[in-house]
Amino acid sequence: MSKDAIILVVDDEPDHADGIAEALEKHCAKAIAVYSGKDALEIIREQTVDIVVTDLKLGGDIDGLSILEETKKHSDKTEVILITAYATIDTCKQAMKQGAYDYLVKPIDINRLRILVEQACRKAASSRSKYKLKMDKEQFKFEAVRGENPVMQGIFNVLKRVAPTNISVLIEGESGTGKELLARAIHNNSQRADKPFKPVNCAGLTETLLESELFGHAKGAFTGAISDRKGLFEIADKGTLLLDEIGDMAPNCQAKLLRVLEDGIVIPVGSNKPVVVDVRVISATNQSLTKLIEEKKFRQDLYFRIKGVNISLPALRDRAEDIPTLVEYFLREAVTETGSEVIGITEQAQTALLNYDWPGNIRQLRNCIRTMVVMCEKDKLDVQDIPPEVAQRRQLAAGTTAASGMAGGTLNELEKQAIIETLAKTKGNRQIAAKILGIGERTLYRKIKEYNL
Repeated sequence: MSKDAIILVVDDEPDHADGIAEALEKHCAKAIAVYSGKDALEIIREQTVDIVVTDLKLGGDIDGLSILEETKKHSDKTEVILITAYATIDTCKQAMKQGAYDYLVKPIDINRLRILVEQACRKAASSRSKYKLKMDKEQFKFEAVRGENPVMQGIFNVLKRVAPTNISVLIEGESGTGKELLARAIHNNSQRADKPFKPVNCAGLTETLLESELFGHAKGAFTGAISDRKGLFEIADKGTLLLDEIGDMAPNCQAKLLRVLEDGIVIPVGSNKPVVVDVRVISATNQSLTKLIEEKKFRQDLYFRIKGVNISLPALRDRAEDIPTLVEYFLREAVTETGSEVIGITEQAQTALLNYDWPGNIRQLRNCIRTMVVMCEKDKLDVQDIPPEVAQRRQLAAGTTAASGMAGGTLNELEKQAIIETLAKTKGNRQIAAKILGIGERTLYRKIKEYNL
């Protein structure tokens, strides 16, 4: 058995659970013991488990069959072994038809359990290795989510760990920083990639319409509901749902969302018929949810439910070194879409784009490149192709800086300050800083040495 395997032992008698876990751990596997079905489901939903060993009868509403169903829902590669008394053997046989690996009858033969667990572990490992091989061949693809910025590189590393799991993700960042692009990248690199990805803007719909959009509605539920309608949770079953601008969701809708996330059951508006769903939820916001919680505008329990992994996207102005990479990608994208014959961008135009602060972030840059491609009459994008609002604002900012500088220092001081600010903006990337400043790299190196920067 692999020492990296994780086994979840579930029994409402703590001594039994601890004893089984201890026996299995001695056999070189990590075993986690829990004493209720509720705690078991929490672990199954939040982390990858290789084997589940559960008693069929557990105190409370959640029994071994419920754990089997939930386990297979979240990962069909996880194997489940049931423990039962003689009176429920038929139930266990039926459970095997539903995906259980095997069952044991009490009193447990610990050696037999070890053999079963080892066999199940090999099967689970084989399934996961096949999936990993598939992912290694395809590699992780983060379309339009690119960059050499250290913060972005850290985000990519998190994505590679998070994408294959079912853990919920909260993406924070200013408008236009690429939150939906990031969510799509997570979905496309997950085991749900061949299932639906459905985004919904929580700020763009009224409370009633948002509830209907998410949970569906029954005929006659409200004026205009002329027929039954599935909600996005049901449509995205086995896939991923992006709740964009979740901070704008109304309190009543937040409460209903929390119940769905906890129970995996949707009840359409105007209906009493529950629908079981299996949806991975990714949330996005340009607001501070912790501040909204303090203001009693966002539920704290919902916040902790959606914040499995938190990713904060930096503004484009804080990752200027990534602009050339993004320009290249968006240029290829726009050329493909429009059928243009543009093959590149001039250095002057690239420098102009680097020298702009991009208040609309990646979305604005993408639209800018599309416009430039459409308007370009040559084989390369040039300065005259830059949209007026970008060109004018850049010139205005440059003029303001120069004017304030002339009033407060010598030419050398102005030059030194310009170099300091540009190096800070590019996170010390001298090649890009030189382009922005309009000087050669050797000149920049000499100036840095001259000013002791």
